[in-house]
Formats: sequence, structure tokens, C-alpha cells
Amino acid sequence: MLKPFWILSGMFLVPLAQAALPFATAVVEYREVDQTYATEALVEAVKQSTVAAQISGRVVEVNFDVGDTVKKGQMLVRIDESEARQAVAGSEAVVAQARANLQNVRLNYERTRQLLAQKFVSQAAVDKAQADYKAAEAQLAAALASAGQAATTKGFTAVMAPYGGVVAARHVELGEMASPGKALMTGFDPRDLRVVASVPQYKLADVRRAARAQVEFTSLNKWVAAKAVTILPAADARTHTTRVRLDLPEDLNDVYPGMFARAHFSVGLARKLLVPTQAIVRRSEVTAVYVVDAKGGVTFRQIRLGEPAADGMVEVLAGLSAGETVALEPVKAGMYLKGVNSKR
Repeated sequence: MLKPFWILSGMFLVPLAQAALPFATAVVEYREVDQTYATEALVEAVKQSTVAAQISGRVVEVNFDVGDTVKKGQMLVRIDESEARQAVAGSEAVVAQARANLQNVRLNYERTRQLLAQKFVSQAAVDKAQADYKAAEAQLAAALASAGQAATTKGFTAVMAPYGGVVAARHVELGEMASPGKALMTGFDPRDLRVVASVPQYKLADVRRAARAQVEFTSLNKWVAAKAVTILPAADARTHTTRVRLDLPEDLNDVYPGMFARAHFSVGLARKLLVPTQAIVRRSEVTAVYVVDAKGGVTFRQIRLGEPAADGMVEVLAGLSAGETVALEPVKAGMYLKGVNSKR
């Protein structure tokens, strides 16, 4: 009875000699993938703001630092409220004085009206008493407004988070003097991010017709489908480019404002020869893969790559043919090849 020469490994038929290798393999094949237009982009937060002081005073409390997660309404920084507290006390005293003066003037106005009915005073005296009464009412209203302003100013001593997010930068230290407009902390909401790309005017028509768009984070080896694409109705007069925004899904791990990304707009379909990205070996200026033949032999072969594709694949322009098998674990493949050569 003949021994089987082929076995089923994953989605491909792999020779038995290859199946015995101490590393995973994959077959290079043609696939129909998106024909894309790619451009460099930058990650930015939809909600990103710098919280500044609104009053003067010494910083007496700093509750968060860079990288900390903050909930909406939590106190970020507290400024010394001694001066603000004294201002509130002074305004409350002025209000009490205005109330007492209004009460006195009101009683005087009522007495003057009674005396006028008894013909003891003239109409002019009543008019003056009425004017004094209205002036006292205005003084009380001004005192109440001043007290409200003082209370509001006292509230500015506690700087609160306007929304939940992450602290991106801290601009103040404990004991420093704060002044109106001085930056205290910068934060952003990591759940609401987008990518901004600059697209040349001659490519805008292709971008508008794109069926879908994806964002590649090269440092993370991650591809994400954009939720929406917005072309801003303005162009840079110097570079003749238009900014395009790509909204990202919520709660992306390890993605933050300022990161480099690459936007890929699907403008059609193309048949390309693809190889898994994890099979690629880069040594200085050499790009190569470990190729496994039908007998289980391993060779190190230099290749030339094209554009990256989704699902962890990359286009091969030269060096490989459809149907060839490559090692998915280059380190193990290299160790295996070294061990085989050492036994010869």
C-alpha cells in the first residue's frame, strides 16, 4: 500500500514532508482585492481641549497626571480660594446693607404717602421718597448681581473635567501661580477618534467614488474600517490639497492622537499575488521569505513587495509564484535551515 504524499493543513493541501516541519506554512496565491488609493494620515481626537484657569491664585491641588483616566465632573486642579472666599463674604455684607437700606427707604416712602393724604407734606416730598425707594431697589439688585458674580468666581477655584477622557498633557505644578488663561491640563476622549488625510485635488473624484475606506496603523500592524468619510469643502491654496476625515470605531486599543496612519480608499478591484505579512523577513535593505519546496527543503529567497492589503496580506511583485509555500514563522524557519545546514 502506498503512503499518502499529501495531507490537508488548514485551508490548503500541503505535502506530507512540509507537514512535518516545525513551523506553520501558507501557500502564495492570487486573490481579488481592493484596488486602493493610499495616502498618509494623522490620528486626531474629535474631543480634545486644554483646560485653563479663569481666576488668579496659587495651585494647591493637582489630582491627575499624564495618562490618567478622568470622569466627567471630576476635579482636575484646585486653586487657593482664600481671596475668592473673602470676596463672597464682602458681597454678602453689601447685600445685607442694601436690604436694610431698602427696608428703611420703603417705610419712609409709605409714611410720606400717608402724610400727603393728611395734607402735611407736598407732592414733591412724595416724589423724592418714591425715587429714593426705586434707587434702593436698584442698589439691592446690583448687590445681588455682584454677590452672584463673586460666588461664580469662587466656583472657578475648582477646575472640573468637561467630559470623560485621558490626560494628554499637564501644564501646571503644585504651588505655581495660576492666572486667567493659563493652561492647566490637556485631555482627549479616546472613544471618539478620527484620521485626517490630505488628498490632492486630482484624486478627489476617486475618493468621492470610493466604495469604502480603511485605515492602516503600520506600527500596530492593524487595519480598521472607517465608519464614515467626510471631504471638507475647502482646499489649501499653497499645497492644493483637501483634508479628508475618516471616522474610526469606538474604543480602539493603542490608538491615540498624533499617531501616523495610512488611509486606503477602495477605487476598484484587482487580482494580485499575495503573501501573509508575518512571513516577511526584513534584514537591512533585504526583504525576503523562507520558501518551502515539496520535499520539505527550505530556502531563503529575496522578494519585492507592492502595496499592503487587508487581512494581514501584502502584494508580491517579484520573487514568488502562485502555488509556492512560505514559512509563517520566519524565526523558526531560519533556525530549522541553520540546523539542516550544520548537519551536512
